[in-house]
Amino acid sequence: QPSRAYHSRFFVPPIYDTTARPDRTYTRYEQQIQEINQKILQIEKGAAYADARIALYRMIHDSEKLIAATQARMARSKERRDLVRAQQPTQERLEELIRESQKERADLRRLKERLQGMRAEKQEEVERYERQIQAFKEERKAISGFLQHRFFSLYRLRNARGETMLLSDLFLRETGGQPPSGAGDCCAPKMLNYAYGMGLRPLAMAEFWWGASPRQEVRHEGHFYPACRGRCAVILEWMTQGLLLESAPCADTRDTTILPPICYEDAHLLVIDKPAGMLSVPGKEEGQRALYDRLRQHYPQATGPLLVHRLDRDTSGLLLVAKDKETHKRLQAQFVGKRIDKRYTALLEGRVGEMEGSIALPLAPDLLDRPRQKVDTTHGKPAITRFRVLERKEGRTRIEFAPITGRTHQLRVHAAHPEGLGCPIVGDPLYGQSADRLCLHAHYLRFHHPLTGEEVEVESPVPF
Repeated sequence: QPSRAYHSRFFVPPIYDTTARPDRTYTRYEQQIQEINQKILQIEKGAAYADARIALYRMIHDSEKLIAATQARMARSKERRDLVRAQQPTQERLEELIRESQKERADLRRLKERLQGMRAEKQEEVERYERQIQAFKEERKAISGFLQHRFFSLYRLRNARGETMLLSDLFLRETGGQPPSGAGDCCAPKMLNYAYGMGLRPLAMAEFWWGASPRQEVRHEGHFYPACRGRCAVILEWMTQGLLLESAPCADTRDTTILPPICYEDAHLLVIDKPAGMLSVPGKEEGQRALYDRLRQHYPQATGPLLVHRLDRDTSGLLLVAKDKETHKRLQAQFVGKRIDKRYTALLEGRVGEMEGSIALPLAPDLLDRPRQKVDTTHGKPAITRFRVLERKEGRTRIEFAPITGRTHQLRVHAAHPEGLGCPIVGDPLYGQSADRLCLHAHYLRFHHPLTGEEVEVESPVPF
């Protein structure tokens, strides 16, 4: 009978179900993994390993305490000898003081060597258990890799042309490696595979989130989200072959030779007002011309990287541009030293309760769903944002953000995440819902001119 865990009424079945079609090899190796897990647990929770770590900790603590006491005693002896020397003793007495000092230093050296040897013995005992744990983990990793490869070689995908391909072969051909964990078990591949198997031809498909948001990601119930890139992009590109698909809309149809409005300019730098939808630097999007390319065209004599910082494609507002390397270097130093005041205005979906405050949620790239970012307390980089409510009206909040750090999508994630403000920015297609535009604008910039030292303030009207 099919497993209840994999089969539910009104839901399509998995592409391959190991419970409905048991694989003896899979079952055997799965049992080995469970046995290895038990062995690791026995060592980690065992009294012998705990005793060895406690003994090492005590050894380190007692050694440091003994060395500190010895060094304090030596310091007192030195003070006493200095007093004797100040009284102009005989040469014989001076030589005696020197021998005493040399003996104390030699005694301290021998004490450290003896304690280091005792510590090494305790350390070796702890490391012996840790080597056993690591060996078991390496064995488990090898078995898991073998099983994953075997498991994915049983996933047979279909596409709209009536062709079939193994999941493992598809990733090997397209990426040169194995599929990531969970590939083939997402909603869209299962739906399409079932439809093709039943002789059906899809007309449209969309995925929305149901339930609470996960701890790391930003998901809002009832909102539509595209399929993840890491697991599904390769699969869906092949599975939709044979379907008539709508072409992606052109992201930037403006004249690619026009430079956006300039708010400030002199011989060394300029501040430009980037519109929403324009890339700061060249990316993978086709049919777009980035701001960097336009600046190169308009300032052919400029040297260095030009852009001192960046804005997301969908964010509008003020960008600082240096016309030469030295100016760029000095402005970058102001950014690193957090001496540049940069503020944003955003319109949020929902009501923010506090009038002002700060958000500190570490961020890391979602490697399986780029360019999304996620909250990651283990591997994420610190991200801090100050905020001030400007207005609350018709279920929305107009707010000013002052980022202390400059992580990718920092303001967007801090606004949308439940542990941040819990209110996504209006028009945010990644962390909220799409609209005509992302309502996030860099409206204020204050810095010191790298040559004159004078304070420069630039403002840009908020377009929403």
